[in-house]
Amino acid sequence: MFKLTVCLLTCNSSRLLREVLPPLLTVADELIVVDSGSTDATLDICREYDLPVHHHPYTMHGAQMNHAIDLAANDWVLCMDSDEILDAETVDFILALKAGKEPAANEAWRIARYWYVLGEEVRTIYPVSSPDFPVRLFNRTLARFNHRPVDDKVEGTLLATKIPGRVRHDTFYNLHEVFNKLNSYTSRLVKYQTVRPSISRGMVSAIGAFFKWYVFSGAWRQGKVGIVTGLYATSYSFLKYFKAWYQHENKKEPDAKGHADSRLVE
Repeated sequence: MFKLTVCLLTCNSSRLLREVLPPLLTVADELIVVDSGSTDATLDICREYDLPVHHHPYTMHGAQMNHAIDLAANDWVLCMDSDEILDAETVDFILALKAGKEPAANEAWRIARYWYVLGEEVRTIYPVSSPDFPVRLFNRTLARFNHRPVDDKVEGTLLATKIPGRVRHDTFYNLHEVFNKLNSYTSRLVKYQTVRPSISRGMVSAIGAFFKWYVFSGAWRQGKVGIVTGLYATSYSFLKYFKAWYQHENKKEPDAKGHADSRLVE
């Protein structure tokens, strides 16, 4: 038998928090909530469940998760976001796992995460297919989240097994959220990762994304939700190159102005 700390990240998470918390509290010996500046009812809901909240400014998802992991009292951790809801089969498996012999430290478990957009289950959401199977239950002495600006994951010397059941990932719940995340993710990607500054490359990438993530994926069968996921993939593929190009051009302008001023002084 072993004890488990659940690490939960929140930020304006009141929409789903009352659905997210009960299954997590069922499996948790300790629940660490790390909030990055909620202005809605998130903190009030946490108080309803007598949960202390740790405040920490957000830079990247992986860094935020690692901060929560560092606060845990137990080495075994389950890391979750506030738009992910465990089902009963997943909860039962984790309870049975905890009740048995403590696993080897290099064992880990993946959740089966099914993505929902505008309340409807989707087959793909750029850049993943649904379900995907991220590692979320592991021993923190052997693993941590990496620092990729988007699509981070747990890294370590692990033998990972899939947990039965399904986790509902209820993301992109309205159009504002779609475009907000599109802008946030692409800006973060360009800020922290090297992207070739090229509008032409962006156009080619966008055309390829349209066919891969809208036509060939079958998203076109899902009506308006399919159009949204197809537009998201196409826009994401273009914007990351366009923003890199725009940033590159902005850096060139002060240099050009500096050279002009220098010639004028001479």
